Amino acid sequence: MQTLWQLQLEEVLSELEQQITFRKGQVFVVGCSTSEVAGKRIGTGGGLDIAEGLFTPLVKFASRHQLFLAFQSCEHINRALTVERKAAEKYGWEPVSVIPVSKAGGSMSAYAFSNMIDPVVVEEIQAHAGIDIGQTMIGMHLKRVAVPLRTSVKLVGEAIVATATTRPKLIGGERAVYNRELVQSQEGYTDGID
Repeated sequence: MQTLWQLQLEEVLSELEQQITFRKGQVFVVGCSTSEVAGKRIGTGGGLDIAEGLFTPLVKFASRHQLFLAFQSCEHINRALTVERKAAEKYGWEPVSVIPVSKAGGSMSAYAFSNMIDPVVVEEIQAHAGIDIGQTMIGMHLKRVAVPLRTSVKLVGEAIVATATTRPKLIGGERAVYNRELVQSQEGYTDGID
């Protein structure tokens, strides 16, 4: 039987699927305080049982969209991230020598490290989208420019939940054109457009 917080997470992920068009191989960062999910102050009372309950829907979500998951650790290991080695190799992330545990890394990252296929820990990434469960501050690991997304679900358990996607920077000022289809449809205008 599923817990309320598992159902809440699944609803958030379902609503994200309606708002984001993912591409194969993109990175989805997960920040999660299992303490906050349990209704306690971040870092004071989480657990691997909560991490286990949240891990499965996250893995199913990533599998549906062929995404790499990155699990942000806690401040004790500088918010390093647990990722699959395949993702680290694809994106050129240098692995570091640490293994997240519940008291130094956090339960979610520790659980992920123990249950991923070939996990490594890296110091920083630039993810394409993400979810922050319990105000863990995933923004430092999102590509610029982050775009907050709203879902009808505001809590997972007792933890505040926030989500975001990213987009390329808009540059060039008032004469710039940002819609490729519009530019290509303009008669005779092809400079710099493939």
